[in-house]
Amino acid sequence: MPPQTDTLEQVFREEYGRIIATLIRISGSFDLAEESLQEALVSAAATWNLEGIPRNPGAWLTTVAHRKLLDAIRRERTKERYANELEYEAQRRQPDNFPPPDETVNYPDDRLRLIFTCCHPALSADAQVALTLRTLGGLSTPEIARAFLIPETTLAQRLVRAKNKIRLARIPYEVPGVEVLAERLASVQAVVYLIFSEGYAATAGDSLIRKDLCAESIRLARVLCELMPNEPENIGLLALLLLQDSRREARTDENGELVTLEEQDRSRWDRKEIEEGLALVERALRMRRPAAYQMQAAIAALHSEVTSAAETDWRQIVLLYRELLRLNPSPVIALNHAAAVAMSEGVERGLVLMEQLGKAGMLNNYYLFHAAYADLLRRLGRLSEASAAYQRALELATNRVEQQYVRRRLDECELSDGRARAGASDPS
Repeated sequence: MPPQTDTLEQVFREEYGRIIATLIRISGSFDLAEESLQEALVSAAATWNLEGIPRNPGAWLTTVAHRKLLDAIRRERTKERYANELEYEAQRRQPDNFPPPDETVNYPDDRLRLIFTCCHPALSADAQVALTLRTLGGLSTPEIARAFLIPETTLAQRLVRAKNKIRLARIPYEVPGVEVLAERLASVQAVVYLIFSEGYAATAGDSLIRKDLCAESIRLARVLCELMPNEPENIGLLALLLLQDSRREARTDENGELVTLEEQDRSRWDRKEIEEGLALVERALRMRRPAAYQMQAAIAALHSEVTSAAETDWRQIVLLYRELLRLNPSPVIALNHAAAVAMSEGVERGLVLMEQLGKAGMLNNYYLFHAAYADLLRRLGRLSEASAAYQRALELATNRVEQQYVRRRLDECELSDGRARAGASDPS
């Protein structure tokens, strides 16, 4: 592959979100911005092959994309009634005389505005995820559709509706005011974490892990830290993603079968990600504004600091989950707390907490609740009850790898239970 092509691909990965954010600010149109950047990429491929790579490839590409955008706005003049307003805004905010594209130009970083626009509460969660991956991540429509196992046409319609909603509802392209910043930032962080969660434990399909989504969410978390470096929850979120991602290669065996955290070969964990994650946890907690992602990252750090499951400081993990429950009293966190209590204070105590969650009914359709409950029953030798719980988990699991793991546990319980019953009925 020619060096020009390598450089263009690298610039695309690194600069796409920055450039598209600036173009959207100028034009107010997602579609015009994307079309202009695509045209600039075509120009770059042709020009760089002939003239060589410019001194500042990112600035070159940004400048040419700006020119393409103004050309597009002028063309739209005859097609769309609002084109005059777009051209006026573009000319008002940007100089008419662009510098030569190979000169070093410092353009404003508009990505923070774009992140908050993509994650505006007026948009559905699915639309927020799709728009964030499309605009800030530069992923194509087919790539996003494949990642979330939905038809390309469905994803394309979702993107169109989101863009139209932004335009028609006049959703502001801005960082929200201080009075709502915390609430809006939380939704941005949630979108980034949702993208990672889908990559780390896919809800459906034949693969447990989708590395591209994990990598993209980590990149987006880095962008948040870069744009808001004094926000500890951004740092905590990045730390959490890195520490969880560090276990990725150990989560399945050579046959693609699921391996639980307790049974994983920790020599396969990514030490570089762990070291960065641990440093970020310490940095976030030193800011003394603890919140949910920081607490989850601190829990992940305790797992990452030891070389075997037997060394895990479960008492400290229980304390962190109690604090996390205070900050974010969700049933899933309560489930994780119960599992930690089982490891720290005894399986019976953890089982009591899980049974209380079961009676509340909020996790009845959550397969991991039934799988965790079955695991505690199995450890106590209550195999018939464990089998029933594993059967319910199997009915709810949608990922093939997780289904295979639950089915294996179910078979083991039924086999052991059958042997125990046979032994009990043997008069000898």
